Amino acid sequence: MGGSKTEGATSSSTPVIANRRDPYEVLNVSKDSSDQEIKSAYRKLALKYHPDKNANNPEASELFKEVAYSYNILSDPERRRQYDNSGFEAIDAEGMDMEIDLSNLGTVNTMFAALFSKLGVPIKTTISANVLEEALSGTVTVRPLPLGTSVNGKVEKQCAHFFSVTISEEQAQSGIVVRVTSAAQSKFKLLYFEQDYGGGYSLALQEDCEKAGKVTSAGMYFLHFQVYRMDSVVNSLAMAKDPEAAFFKKLEGLQPCEVSELKSGTHIFAVYGDNFFKTASYTIEAICANTYEDTTHKLKDIEQQILRKRTELRQFETEYRQALARFQEVTNRYTQEKQNVDELLKQRESIQSSFTVGRSLVVGSGSNTQASSNNGGNDSKNPGGDGENSHSPSEEGTSDPKSKKKWFNLNLKGDRKTG
Repeated sequence: MGGSKTEGATSSSTPVIANRRDPYEVLNVSKDSSDQEIKSAYRKLALKYHPDKNANNPEASELFKEVAYSYNILSDPERRRQYDNSGFEAIDAEGMDMEIDLSNLGTVNTMFAALFSKLGVPIKTTISANVLEEALSGTVTVRPLPLGTSVNGKVEKQCAHFFSVTISEEQAQSGIVVRVTSAAQSKFKLLYFEQDYGGGYSLALQEDCEKAGKVTSAGMYFLHFQVYRMDSVVNSLAMAKDPEAAFFKKLEGLQPCEVSELKSGTHIFAVYGDNFFKTASYTIEAICANTYEDTTHKLKDIEQQILRKRTELRQFETEYRQALARFQEVTNRYTQEKQNVDELLKQRESIQSSFTVGRSLVVGSGSNTQASSNNGGNDSKNPGGDGENSHSPSEEGTSDPKSKKKWFNLNLKGDRKTG
């Protein structure tokens, strides 16, 4: 919103170097150098080694990457602190976003970059070294942009239109807003330049446009209090690292703007064409905030609410992850317990099904067979009725008829002879 403090030729991709050199050594500055000294050293080296000026020198391209990578560390207070404390390890762990220079991509790579951008992949682009060099030399054409007016225009890709905004002391105290919109949803950057000691202009802030409804827009707000901008690339990188917690990373891209006020005098802004192939159409306007006092208070209040909400979300994320882990634990137990219950009921049903009529018949038939077998065994052991279980013919009313007849006949013959 208020612009990010950067240099247009910055590229934060890690240079392909086996042994990375100390960033202070690369930029030829001391460890106690000020931000301005680091920026000045970087600007000179970036222009010296920029690929636009060294098309046939591969070594210069690698040096440019090394210079840009070093500046990306030292220009950010947090990254500089991390490097001073823990070296490259802390920087690597934190991760660094990447910027590309469209003017040096070539047609094929530009087409791929355009495709990824169309698919919603955020691609941070740098500003052409030619634009920066012309601004630094003071050879650019600057058109006046009076407060309370707007200007429409079309800027070629990787080119810039420069505007001067002159403000009084009273207007400076009230606050200044510079906004750019594009009804055609063109890609562009809003730039702010500081007066350089050599008479030219050096890039101080840049703000990439964001899609807002049916337009793309970018703005810088100099309202005498800390204003924030939303860096969508930071959000996207955080979400890519942990897609499941994308919601919790949604506010991580809210970054403080480095400049919160302008002094009276003339200030230089520019609209940079950031489209991949075509011109960027835009409308730029400069506004004094003295008639927007209520809106200014609302902006300050809503950003404070967002900051508080971001803090709450960080705490809630910890609670959410703990609850999610607990939920996963009980869900796994639920699945296991359900399997156990189903298995126990299955076993019970199997046991109950054993009590059936069919099974009783089979068991009874087997008992009768066994009894018959036992009786047969006893008869064979006692042939002719011998043994303790044998009976005499007189005791058995059902003795053999032939034996009875023979015994009767014998008695009759005896009777006859005696008679």
